[in-house]
Amino acid sequence: MTSQPTVKNWLSIGARGVIWGATFMVVSIALTGYGPLTVACARTTLGAAALLALMWLMRRPLPDFTPRMCRYLLLIGLLNTALPFALLSWGQQFVPSAFAGISMAALPLFVLPLAHLFTDEKLTQRNLAGVCLGFVGAVILIGPGVLRLGTGTAPWGQLACLAAALSYAVSSIMTRRCPPIDPITMSALLLLVGSAALIPAMLWIEGIPHLADTRATTAIIALGLLPTALAALIRVVTIRTAGSVFMTLVNYQVPVWSMLFGAWILQEMLPLRFFAALALILLGLAISQWSSLVRLFRPE
Repeated sequence: MTSQPTVKNWLSIGARGVIWGATFMVVSIALTGYGPLTVACARTTLGAAALLALMWLMRRPLPDFTPRMCRYLLLIGLLNTALPFALLSWGQQFVPSAFAGISMAALPLFVLPLAHLFTDEKLTQRNLAGVCLGFVGAVILIGPGVLRLGTGTAPWGQLACLAAALSYAVSSIMTRRCPPIDPITMSALLLLVGSAALIPAMLWIEGIPHLADTRATTAIIALGLLPTALAALIRVVTIRTAGSVFMTLVNYQVPVWSMLFGAWILQEMLPLRFFAALALILLGLAISQWSSLVRLFRPE
């Protein structure tokens, strides 16, 4: 049974929000020197290496590799790492990093209807209202661009970012149904699957990468270490001490930080609809998770 969140828990949740929120800015910097598949591949490969080392240091057990376990690890690995990393890297060539960050805020709103269909977690009227409001926010986020498909790359970049969020949502549902496995071990194996899928794709489409400038190279290394190994460790420690409901507070921080970093570091010009979309998505998220938030801040 988890205890009330401590100051250390609050600091860790804040650190994780900053790390994840900055990820989209760092991807944009890495893309200045490397192709999108190279960025995605380096992120999964370096992350897998870091987490495998962490597994060894923490003496985490390997799972029983039954056919069912292998199927889940393969599918979740593709949907949770390879596909969304590739989609985000490709999409961020054509849209601001802030757009990608706000797209990820819609992730829990994708999860709710999928959970209603494929698990025993059914939508309530409040959940449904939150999902509908968040969907309106997503439509505003895309703006008129989706009506101009075929006239440029920006609309396709927008859809790629939202498709990445949907891929994360599907993998989240599959993760809930996956046989029991140590979380650090699972994270390492999922990244290993993603790396195995992206390495041949990168070599086939973009070829062997050449060392780019220091800024892009530092960014690509940081992607593999901070949003994966370090964030995974913070996640496990926080959930064990403060609970999974407390961890959902990250969802509210990521888009805010992505917008701040995009405007401050990358000098991105953010249209007014980004702020309107963010407000609606976060409001929809708060409505859909209202019961959990009440339990968190007003425990019995």
